[in-house]
Amino acid sequence: MGAAGIPVTEGDEPLRGTVRPSGLLDVLGVASVVLDTEGRIVLWSPQAEDLFGYTAREALGQYAAQLMIHEQHVDLVVKLFADVMDTGQGWAGAFPIKHKDGSTKLVEFRNMRLLDDRGDVYALGLAADQSTVRRLERDVALSTRLVAQSPTGLAVFDTDLRYVSVNPALEQLNGIPAEEHIGRTIREVLPHLDVDAIESAAHEVLETGRPLVDQETVGRTAADPGAEHAWSISLYRLEDAIGTVLGLAGSVVDVTEQHRAAVEAEAARRRLALVADASARIGTTLDLERTARELVGVAVPELADVAAVDLLEAVVQGRPSTLGPAEAAVIRALAVDADRVPDALSAADPPGEVARYAPDRLVTECVRTGLPVLLAEVGTEDLPRIARSPEAATLLARAGVHSYLAVPLIARGEVIGALDLKRTRNPVPFGEDDLLLARELAARAAVQIDNARWYQNARDTALTLQRSLLPSHPAVTGGLEVASRYQPAGATAEVGGDWFDVIPLDGGKTALVVGDVMGSGINAAATMGRLRTATNTLASLDLDPAKLLEHLDRITEGLDHSIATCVYAVYDPRLGHCRIANAGHLPPARLRPGRPPELLELPTGAPLGVGGVAFSTTIVDLAPGDRLVLYTDGLVETRQHPLDERLDALLALLEGPDRPLQELCDLLLRTLHQPDNSDDVALLIARVQTPVAEGTEALNS
Repeated sequence: MGAAGIPVTEGDEPLRGTVRPSGLLDVLGVASVVLDTEGRIVLWSPQAEDLFGYTAREALGQYAAQLMIHEQHVDLVVKLFADVMDTGQGWAGAFPIKHKDGSTKLVEFRNMRLLDDRGDVYALGLAADQSTVRRLERDVALSTRLVAQSPTGLAVFDTDLRYVSVNPALEQLNGIPAEEHIGRTIREVLPHLDVDAIESAAHEVLETGRPLVDQETVGRTAADPGAEHAWSISLYRLEDAIGTVLGLAGSVVDVTEQHRAAVEAEAARRRLALVADASARIGTTLDLERTARELVGVAVPELADVAAVDLLEAVVQGRPSTLGPAEAAVIRALAVDADRVPDALSAADPPGEVARYAPDRLVTECVRTGLPVLLAEVGTEDLPRIARSPEAATLLARAGVHSYLAVPLIARGEVIGALDLKRTRNPVPFGEDDLLLARELAARAAVQIDNARWYQNARDTALTLQRSLLPSHPAVTGGLEVASRYQPAGATAEVGGDWFDVIPLDGGKTALVVGDVMGSGINAAATMGRLRTATNTLASLDLDPAKLLEHLDRITEGLDHSIATCVYAVYDPRLGHCRIANAGHLPPARLRPGRPPELLELPTGAPLGVGGVAFSTTIVDLAPGDRLVLYTDGLVETRQHPLDERLDALLALLEGPDRPLQELCDLLLRTLHQPDNSDDVALLIARVQTPVAEGTEALNS
């Protein structure tokens, strides 16, 4: 037995057993009646019993005209019967018949003459209720019209997914006549679609019976081979009345416009997201190179496969730049990024290098005119105008660069450089939307890059001033071995006003100074220079440290309300001690051989510039081998850790083995001063030397 209890055939043997209704004839309920030459009923089907109301026992042997026809129609029926029997011409039409219950109904007849093997003649009448026939005719006509005139492409497939029929709309969508569909598979008719996905979905519908509704597919057909279209496909399983799977019905709707609108909307959303991302990611610091890296990091891979930021060298140096038509562009590469395109990365100018681009180069044209340069399709002849050298052009060709876009970086009305974009792995060429997005990114980034450029120039100036104001001192002076360091703040912070000084005094004494002007930039560096000069002048008077700080306090009050901290110490080798005064500064550390390092307990005092506050001098013993460490707060202060914890870390480092002073300076800076610290550091370490006997000194002289 087959599915659903249906008898199956064996070889060429016919089906046996009861068969459930499965077709149009069963729906029509076609009755069969056979008459002999006299018009008597000799065969009467079960459907005739249902249609006319008479059982076979009641009907067989009766004259059909008397049993089934009203008296007023008998003559006509007899004539029609005679015509069929005499001429052999069939007759078809609707005729009113008399039902057993006395009612009248119109019945659709098909009458024809039969001949058996003995030469006997019979009349066969096939009959069905006319209202049922008309209803089915309307349904078929409606279905036919709907299929033929529907704007939706419709197709019927057999269980092997071969076309059985297609309507005119599908012919137009596919660009192939209906007869060229029949008997062929989707893969044979439409090879440029995602056939694997369609066939997989179709097999699932055949197996499960669950319809597939509105699955989108994209591809090309013979109707428009030069452009991609999108279609919405729906598939439904076809079954007969007893559930036998006959195949699939499919509908196809062209949704190209909606698809393009959705793609454009998604592209617009991504562009907005990229602009928002750029606003958040570009310009997080005032470091020029980092800002450029942030820009290329946003552009790759969303906008381009390769991106580079180049600045005009004159602009980097703080000079205006204007290019004439025949002038080359001198450009410094700031950043480059590539998405898995090593050849294109190798072809780019390494960050930090300066290159000359001839007047005919596209990037030169971009920075000269201040206008974007777009090559949607890059040919072999275009690569020399893009690359910095013939070798670089070869690398770009190998990388598969097929589209190029350069947009100027314009800040405050001045062209400062260009954003250079290339596509290799992304098959879509740059278009107008990409140009708008690139210009938006460039406009936002240019201001940030220009801010970083001006800041870096100002910082470099301040750092140069700062370094020029710091002293150079001998390694040994007045019985002290001295080492010092100045380290500026991280690249994103302004230069501060930290300073140190080693001042030889009369009587073999040495003054050690470390100070910190509050604030940053050129003003702080200039104030530091003035205080250092004042300190040197006052130190020559051999004043007590506290008295010297009082004079500095009054001087600082007159320097535009500046505030500074300072430690001033005078070492006297003959007395073996150091006199120290503190103006709001962190305490120095003392290291004594065989003892743990310590922070000196000094009266803190008020910072310089507060005014009217007395300072005090503390005497600290220093023996040969003792070391004194003076430093500014940038060495130990951070935002993440308490100050006490950081001072403990300083003492822990000092507790290590006795190192050369230069090595100790490097250790402290390397360990305590964080790379991103926003404060600079001044560090001064002095070691007390063993006194030289007078006789020995005379011999040496």
